[in-house]
Amino acid sequence: MIPLDDRGLLLGDGLFETMLALDGAIPLIEAHLDRMAGGCATLGLPALDRDAARALCVEAAPPAGRAAVRLTLTAGSGGRGLDRPDPVAPRLLATAAVSPPVQTPAALIVAAARRNEGSPASRLKTLSYLDNVLARAEAWAAGADEAVMLNNRGELACAGAANLFWIEGERVFTPALSCGVLAGITRGRLLGMITVAEVAADAARLDAADAVFLTNSLIGVRPVSRLGQRTFAPHALVTRLARDVV
Repeated sequence: MIPLDDRGLLLGDGLFETMLALDGAIPLIEAHLDRMAGGCATLGLPALDRDAARALCVEAAPPAGRAAVRLTLTAGSGGRGLDRPDPVAPRLLATAAVSPPVQTPAALIVAAARRNEGSPASRLKTLSYLDNVLARAEAWAAGADEAVMLNNRGELACAGAANLFWIEGERVFTPALSCGVLAGITRGRLLGMITVAEVAADAARLDAADAVFLTNSLIGVRPVSRLGQRTFAPHALVTRLARDVV
């Protein structure tokens, strides 16, 4: 049970990670714990108890099948107002849900909701995810699967729940972290596998792209078939990456 004075519930003061579990194993758990630990340092929270976090995730992961394991860390209980108690006593919990593979390409729109690239929270998986919720709701209302989010400078940032990539000729691009982008686990894996240019670019770059795709820990690499009225044919590199990145 989460008490009514929990700061994650009241203020979104905390972090989360969503990890892919396969038959009870969580292959990239250490990378996720690294990112949560870094988020704790950025937000001024106590150091992550990695042993406790790991044990919760392993316990939550079902023994068979494909699942999403969510690890949530809140800043614990606190009184009324913004100030954290001293000392902070973080609260950790983990849950799991069945997560079948996504096997269809995505249709996108460009959302009205923006990323605040000036906020440290834009580069973390914080519990304050309302802008992403609004962007995804806007996409669904338009008959799309996902929303491209721009930042306040009008630059490409990400999708509602994924990192964004595109291909121009022989080159692969993704928005730079300074654009208000989460350092995605799958994004990082791709940067280690192929040459990717991290850039600040406006939405017009997608209009000129040969292919667009999304990445996160649950979908791996997901090709995009449509952005607004623009359609994209299957692309050999995206097909190969989708096969290689699990």
